[in-house]
Amino acid sequence: MTGKGQGFGFGLGKMKELAEAFKKAQQVQEGAKRLQEELEQMEIQGESGGGMVKVIVTGNQEPKRVEISPQALGEGAEVLSDLVTVAMKDAYNKSTATMRERMEDLTSGLELPGF
Repeated sequence: MTGKGQGFGFGLGKMKELAEAFKKAQQVQEGAKRLQEELEQMEIQGESGGGMVKVIVTGNQEPKRVEISPQALGEGAEVLSDLVTVAMKDAYNKSTATMRERMEDLTSGLELPGF
């Protein structure tokens, strides 16, 4: 009988690789927690109408506030609605890009599938 006493095919080298993978996973998890905290504290601004309307969200896209200039109020309800919508989309896109960049920084060099 050949192969007796070889276990499951994990040699010491494989165990070392497995330990390294767990270590990297733990580092990513810790980094993700810190990143989540950072994103919650960030304020990302979207705007429209040359700054007449500003929407501020966190890095997690949680709305913080909306700033509307007196000039924007004078544009009428329909235009103001459009300005708010555009500013919201701008803030959302910026926060999504920020989140993606930060996640790429966190996972760079880890050779994780799907990132």
